[in-house]
Amino acid sequence: MTKALETMIKQLSLEPVTTDIYLGESLDILRSGRIFGGQVLGQALMASSLTVVPERDIHSLHAYFIRPGDVNIPIRFEVERVRDGGSFSNRRVAAYQHNRHIFTMDASYHIEEEGFEHYDAMPDDIKGPENFISERQLVEQLADKLPPSVVKRYLVDGSPIEIRLAHPERYLKGGDFPAKTYYWFKADGHIEGTNSLIHKAALAYVSDAYFMFTSLFPHHQSSFDPHAQLASLDHAIWFHRPINMNEWHVYVMESSNAGSARGLTFGRIYNQQGVLVASTAQEGLIRHPVRFGNVK
Repeated sequence: MTKALETMIKQLSLEPVTTDIYLGESLDILRSGRIFGGQVLGQALMASSLTVVPERDIHSLHAYFIRPGDVNIPIRFEVERVRDGGSFSNRRVAAYQHNRHIFTMDASYHIEEEGFEHYDAMPDDIKGPENFISERQLVEQLADKLPPSVVKRYLVDGSPIEIRLAHPERYLKGGDFPAKTYYWFKADGHIEGTNSLIHKAALAYVSDAYFMFTSLFPHHQSSFDPHAQLASLDHAIWFHRPINMNEWHVYVMESSNAGSARGLTFGRIYNQQGVLVASTAQEGLIRHPVRFGNVK
């Protein structure tokens, strides 16, 4: 297991404080001065799941990012046991720092049941992970064109998840690109077990990476422009089938709308066998750097 993956798993392993209250460690893994949204998603999923019997599996979560997180102090997660019915359990998670509400999430759990089954097939034009290079290799090639914080993150700190972007040029420079892309990902190392809670939390963690940038592609806007104001506003995940983060998955993303300084993106996550394991949705703040500046 790499040090970066070990650090992520440690972050996702919460410290119990009292009944239904947990502490999660904060780290500035993006070197942006703010907590990565995927970290809070994964930790909140862990917190809610710790209050549900193992026979009930997470099937959906819906979250809102309310305030930027402080990377210098832990996050306090408070779980409300909304309902435990005959087949479903519902939980509400509120995350706090400095006694201020920074994040909220509703999660639903379901017993294992047989039922009808279908799913959208993986797009035919998806190329396998062997056709692309890793983020680290990409950063090595483009080190002189990227912010120093990005270079240090990948070449010094490392990443817990290996990601291989299909269209890196759509993030790096502004252009009139289609509002869609995909990337392959898996744990950079080995996570014990398969389809366990930690695998689902790791998927939630990576599901926020590069997601909202898809809505910028048609607008001649670089995702790395320091003058643009970009932030995740909400995030939803539907878990459909077993997840093994030790194997390659492909994240297919497409933005259906941009307007009013917000961009909406939908995602589908397939394993390498082409089976749909999860679906996602997110709206992000995408303020134009010239027109909006640093308006809050």
